[in-house]
Amino acid sequence: MKRNQQGVSLIELLIVVTIIGILGAIALPSYRAYVVRANRADAKVMLAQTAQALERCYTNSTPYAYDSAQCTATVTLPITNGSGTYTVTGVLAANTYTLTATPQGGQAQDTKCKNFTLTQAGVQGISGTSTVPLCWRK
Repeated sequence: MKRNQQGVSLIELLIVVTIIGILGAIALPSYRAYVVRANRADAKVMLAQTAQALERCYTNSTPYAYDSAQCTATVTLPITNGSGTYTVTGVLAANTYTLTATPQGGQAQDTKCKNFTLTQAGVQGISGTSTVPLCWRK
């Protein structure tokens, strides 16, 4: 009488585990890079929102000044986004400001774009190893 083979042999199990390990080793770094790149949008949104609030304060304050009591009461810096990936700080003067979004937590591994900056003139900047157009693109 012939018996039917049931179950999985140890060799088959090791082959499957090896294949899963290889796929994981390829996919995990790609996924992490995608998450870091996607979180950069948080910095750009926070900078734009803070700049908009400062511009609104500037036009409503007398005399016109970004560092007026009305603006510093309305826009309290530093600001951290809900997911904790970026913190926005700023240097406010009467007619100028420079906002900086600094990466926090896991986002701090982003060496390509690192800190995002935005001025009252709309000048965008970064402190990483990449270029401004690549980091600020939509």
